[in-house]
Amino acid sequence: MEIRHIQINDDRLAISRIYEEGWRYAYRGIVPQDYLDSIPEGCWASCLDQEGIGSLVVEEDGNLVGTSSYSRSRWEQFEGAGEIISIYFLPEYVGRGYGRLLLEAVVRELKKLGYQEIFLWVLEENLHARKFYEKCGFISSGHCMEHEIGGKVLREVRYYHSSGE
Repeated sequence: MEIRHIQINDDRLAISRIYEEGWRYAYRGIVPQDYLDSIPEGCWASCLDQEGIGSLVVEEDGNLVGTSSYSRSRWEQFEGAGEIISIYFLPEYVGRGYGRLLLEAVVRELKKLGYQEIFLWVLEENLHARKFYEKCGFISSGHCMEHEIGGKVLREVRYYHSSGE
């Protein structure tokens, strides 16, 4: 298993598939199922090379199995902080300890960029993910936001990780 930066020759459709399957797995019972079933193949492929956004991938035996994207905060009120935009795995790779390794790697990348505070948003109902982030040292900030996905209003909770290093 190797964690590395996305490369120009990496298959963007394979990485998009990680997002697609990751959404269907992680958000089953949270996001309306008809919305999850309607996620089009390749819908994240064009997002992977956006200016100012970094991406890491997890590769095992020549296959891309996980990914995480990060950047400076996209939210004005959290200016000066680094943001973990996403972290997803193919479902069959969940629970192998790779998530912690990928999260630690993306935190290191953001620290290299000079961010002392790092944050992410997680769906309030996604208790599995919330427990994972808490075990990895992230703390709920109390900030929340709501938006609609598939006709359902969902609430996201902001978690942060702060370091004086």
